[in-house]
Amino acid sequence: MPVEIDPTNAPGRDRRRHPTPLQAATVALSLVAGAWSQAARADSLLELYEAAHAYDATYLSARALADSAPYRVEQSKALMRPSASLSGSGGRGENRPTVGGNYGSNSIAATLAGRQPLFNRGNQATIAQAERTLESSLADLDTAEQDLMLRVSQAYFDVLGAQDTLQTTRANKTAITEQLASAKRNFEVGTATITDTREAQARFDLATAQEIAADNDLVTKRIALDQLVGRTNVQPSQLAIPMALPATASTPVDELVNRAADEHPAVRRARVAYDIAQLETEKARAQALPTVDAVASLQSGHATIASGITGYNSGASVGIQFNLPLYTGGSIQNRIKETLVLEERSRNDLEAARRAVIQTTRQAYYTLQSGAAQVKALEAAEASSQLALEATQLGYRVGIRVNVDVLNAQSQLYQTKRDLARARYDVLLSTLRLRQAAGRLTPSDILAIDRLLVK
Repeated sequence: MPVEIDPTNAPGRDRRRHPTPLQAATVALSLVAGAWSQAARADSLLELYEAAHAYDATYLSARALADSAPYRVEQSKALMRPSASLSGSGGRGENRPTVGGNYGSNSIAATLAGRQPLFNRGNQATIAQAERTLESSLADLDTAEQDLMLRVSQAYFDVLGAQDTLQTTRANKTAITEQLASAKRNFEVGTATITDTREAQARFDLATAQEIAADNDLVTKRIALDQLVGRTNVQPSQLAIPMALPATASTPVDELVNRAADEHPAVRRARVAYDIAQLETEKARAQALPTVDAVASLQSGHATIASGITGYNSGASVGIQFNLPLYTGGSIQNRIKETLVLEERSRNDLEAARRAVIQTTRQAYYTLQSGAAQVKALEAAEASSQLALEATQLGYRVGIRVNVDVLNAQSQLYQTKRDLARARYDVLLSTLRLRQAAGRLTPSDILAIDRLLVK
């Protein structure tokens, strides 16, 4: 417990009792917190994620692209399915012979034709490519969804961080205001110099500028969050303090990295691109192979001349159609060489994607570990700064510390509070970033963080 000294016993102090800067700051923080609690009902992180899930244009675009992929697959499968077509024609003819009278004729004909591919390696490779493209679209959708989770969380905690900054800035300003009033009183009674007043005034002016900047930053962060979720005046829920941060990754980093190198959407997409490049080489080689189709047709028609004579014609055919390219001017051979080079390029792109995921996952892992350690250090620093401020205030009252010492201790305490709040948010975001880096970020991770918020 801090030692209380009656200011009437301190040398040169005004006999009227005034609240200490620390007490004034505590009152200010309570008032600000009360004002926030009386605002509109707070929105949880999970609620805002669900809102953004149905509103964010970037995610909806990726989802629409993924939804269109199955139709592209079905289009390609039609290459090996039977097809039929119906064609018809009609005409009118006029004959004017040199001998005899003129006469005309009318004709109508219709043809029904069908085809069933029996062997076509090129079409089969095209179908396989389309099926692999579907997997790529799903990987892109996973990437978009994980990116949305992180963007919503980042915007959410940006607002909370801006609120904390504004609150601590205002509390610091309140404490400086009281210290400025104390310095002016001491100067008036002759127990302090004008230097103390001017130092306190300079700190007050700086705190005013910081408050303006913090208020503007909060407005900006709120606009960004509102735009992301499609709502107005969104009020994020505060973290429940005291709180237990989620445990850092218990999985060894090497095991986490190995999973990420196989399961990350970026790796899956690059692997699909490599498979498609290999199938493109197969398609190029298939151009030199024969194709076999079963074909059938049915024709019917009749013609009528002016004399009333009508002729009918009909027929049907069924057969196998065989086609083998014999010479293409070297286009097939050069196409094969081109696709082999592009296949090597895709293989290198896959390896580059793996390496990038491994690097990002390792960095995210150690960033999370460092952030958790920083939170613990700042919690200790907050307690130490609190004790240091109380000791400095005590020394100021008994005349062994000067005004600037109190101002410095106040600034250190509020800066530590602000940094601690920001560090807590950064740890939560780092948890999500690690999951995203490993390609394993899911809505359950959002729910886990949501449980840490005030209900």
